[in-house]
Amino acid sequence: MFIQGGFPGHAVIVIDVAVNTITGERLALLAQSYMPAQDPHVLVNSYDRSRSPWYRIDDSASLYTPEWTFSPNTRRRF
Repeated sequence: MFIQGGFPGHAVIVIDVAVNTITGERLALLAQSYMPAQDPHVLVNSYDRSRSPWYRIDDSASLYTPEWTFSPNTRRRF
């Protein structure tokens, strides 16, 4: 998941990952919700419509979603 702290903060969850075994490129399907978190929805990739709804995940690059930008250090796993 990607977590942006603060007020307001935000989070998106990774609901699926696809990896190209030849190039190592990773694509993720992301979802988000607002408060209360009862109605999550899949995010559209408006920055790369040819891959939408998939997002390219790069450990050293920011993740741009329609409403939030997540820096590389906002990724969390548990």
